[in-house]
Amino acid sequence: MERMLIFYMLFFCSSVALTAAPHKTAKYKQLLKTIPLLESTVKDKDVELLHTPENPVNGCLSTAVTCFQKGLLKLQPENSQVNATFTQTIRLLKRFTLNVPGEQCESSCESYKKKSPKEFLKSFEKLIKKVI
Repeated sequence: MERMLIFYMLFFCSSVALTAAPHKTAKYKQLLKTIPLLESTVKDKDVELLHTPENPVNGCLSTAVTCFQKGLLKLQPENSQVNATFTQTIRLLKRFTLNVPGEQCESSCESYKKKSPKEFLKSFEKLIKKVI
């Protein structure tokens, strides 16, 4: 009886572990769908250029995500008609997290080149694809 109980516990734990990874992948894919929506509504002229991490090395992925989250706060909607959708999309993208245990990175956000908001979003999209 005890063996049967242990078997069921192991089976349950392994099935939970297997379903956790696809959920995270689905979440990242949803974020990928969101970025083009934001690109079409973001103000790209007469705005502040943003520090844009491009091709961060594996040890700096977490720092790059932090830089993108800071940059998202500086994005502006193209006009007032898209403001509600724009704000909701920004809120969704700010929830993107990447936990890499023991990651040490020497670079800071300021070490990356500044680019336009649309280029910033394209680089963010590349980063998410790299994580998936």
